[in-house]
Amino acid sequence: MGWILRLVLICLVIRAILRLARGVVAGLREAASPPPAVPLVRDPVCGTFVVAANAPSFGTGTQMRFFCSEKCRRIYQAKLAQ
Repeated sequence: MGWILRLVLICLVIRAILRLARGVVAGLREAASPPPAVPLVRDPVCGTFVVAANAPSFGTGTQMRFFCSEKCRRIYQAKLAQ
């Protein structure tokens, strides 16, 4: 009966070591290929760089401007109105 427990324990230890090794290999693969860069655009009012997909915008086509906040967008619109 004691040899069965030892065999089960050895199997569990081997399985744990294999899982650990797979995790290390997967982590090394992720570190080798960095995530793709996200393009940033500059806010014309305060100069902060923002992700265009998440930023408030103003204009159309090539005249599109992106802002870090609604406050900066309002300041820009007020400057254009003058």
